[in-house]
Amino acid sequence: MLNNIGLPGLLLIAVVVLVLFGRGKISSLMGEVGKGITAFKKGVSDGSKELEDSSDSARDVTPADAEKDKA
Repeated sequence: MLNNIGLPGLLLIAVVVLVLFGRGKISSLMGEVGKGITAFKKGVSDGSKELEDSSDSARDVTPADAEKDKA
């Protein structure tokens, strides 16, 4: 069903949305979407930094007795 929507259909949908919501509401909505994307990217960046930091501080938790058995 959605495969048949072309450029004229998308333009019609855009005009209807603009008439229903108005220019101010749409611009504020797009601003909120932009803030959400920025916050998501920051969260992903912070998460990857946290994973890198935790892998750097990984330590060996092998019991001392096991090391003696290996030698």
